[in-house]
Amino acid sequence: MSQSPPASSSPLEWETDDAFDADEPSPEYSPFRVAVALLLALALLGGSGWWLKGRVIPSASASSLSGGTWFAPYVDTTLTPTYQFQDPSQNPARQTVLGFVVAGRGCQPSWGSAYTLAQADSSLNLSSRIAQYRSEGGDVIISFGGRDHEDLAQACPTVGSLTAAYEQVVSRYRPSLIDFDVEGAALNDPASMRRRAAAVAALVRARGGSRHLGVWITVPAGPGGLPHAAIEVAQTLLADKVVPAGINVMTMDFGQTEPSMARAVLSVATAAQAQVNELFQQYGVRGGLGSRFGVTVMIGENDTPGENLSVAGATQVAGAASARRWGRVSMWSLNRDAQCGSAYAEIGVLSNTCSGALESTLGFSRLFATALGARDGVGAPATTAGVALAPSNAPGPYPQWSPSVPYPPAYKVVRSGEIYQAKWFSQGQDPATVVQYPSETPWQLIGPVLAGSHPPTTTTLPSGTYPAWSPRTSYVQGRRVLFNGLPYQAKWYNVAQSPAASATDPTGSPWTALFTWPGEPPLG
Repeated sequence: MSQSPPASSSPLEWETDDAFDADEPSPEYSPFRVAVALLLALALLGGSGWWLKGRVIPSASASSLSGGTWFAPYVDTTLTPTYQFQDPSQNPARQTVLGFVVAGRGCQPSWGSAYTLAQADSSLNLSSRIAQYRSEGGDVIISFGGRDHEDLAQACPTVGSLTAAYEQVVSRYRPSLIDFDVEGAALNDPASMRRRAAAVAALVRARGGSRHLGVWITVPAGPGGLPHAAIEVAQTLLADKVVPAGINVMTMDFGQTEPSMARAVLSVATAAQAQVNELFQQYGVRGGLGSRFGVTVMIGENDTPGENLSVAGATQVAGAASARRWGRVSMWSLNRDAQCGSAYAEIGVLSNTCSGALESTLGFSRLFATALGARDGVGAPATTAGVALAPSNAPGPYPQWSPSVPYPPAYKVVRSGEIYQAKWFSQGQDPATVVQYPSETPWQLIGPVLAGSHPPTTTTLPSGTYPAWSPRTSYVQGRRVLFNGLPYQAKWYNVAQSPAASATDPTGSPWTALFTWPGEPPLG
């Protein structure tokens, strides 16, 4: 049931932004903005001009052009291969939406129903990557919900249990903004809407209000704008006296062929913004409404055949966002921001890891990040606030890098308090070496070692599984032994050559380890 504001209610308290009055007519596109946008599109298609010493030119310098609109792409956090959003060469945006936190077992929060919060740290190094991203001047927005899996608001039976689940996530990652992507079954569940609203209200109050924890709502929109259920999601929050930082509409998958996807996006956005403005005004929120509106596009090929947003179309969306003074533009997703196909572009392909559009790598992200700006307080290198880091000489969760060890792709090591992962085979190439371009090093910087990390361990086998290694025994090829409880197999005949040497010289050692350490790729 739709919740309308009580007739006698007084306007809600909120943080004014008189610079953006959305009830004023939207300004026309200036020739300067249009020219800049077109130049950006041409440069992106050419794939040049955006790199400086392997790092993206900070987008904050373009914030004056955008009039306050900021760009935050979504990342599918659990998708394989893991997207390195913390790396400036792979993410030009200064704020990134990480999706999605959903119900795992029961009311426990999880990432994509695949990892608990702890498992996301051990398997995906998520907290370390967030810390690294913040040290580079970025920040993350944690998104709850999404199209797939069960929404926490549906899985948690009470407001208290739902609040506790949200608290686990917010306490761990300490975001200044959170995002609730409400769609699918959750969009038509009034009971879960009320639980979510009450839990979010409690969460925000516990942190001293929305100045300390902002809330965005992300809902689907269609050719007529927002469906009633999407409006009801926002109404339930407003009824609990939580004024969202903004309402973000998903302008994608309209269900029909669109001759101009950009025109369709802007038409839907126009209708939805009028509804959002009216809703806020009903609850006494008057000024700055433009900054409380956001749009998310699906770059390239959409789920509906015949819907494809090109780089040129994205240029139009960026120009409209700036001209209309929207608060936010997002895209789905960074994982997809690359051209499908290698030698020849494959257009119209629907994939989780490429766009199905003609573009240079990161073409959409660079366009939006350069044409739009960063949120206030984001863009300058920052400390890893709220995250305790281990001393640089403390043991990490992976083996310490050694110049004598050959490292295959995907191997993780620790060097000077930082976690690195091998991009390709290497030996003797120090991960801490400063390079001009990312392609010059075989190592991907993951992020800092966090406080509380433990030295790597592996499971030992029971005594008697294999004979214990002895320096007085000769071993033929294929013979297996236990050394300190760990299994090894002889590669060739040897005597008195300890299996311990395989850790530092696996090529020259006559022994092959039949186990892996944390960070080591699985045995082939």
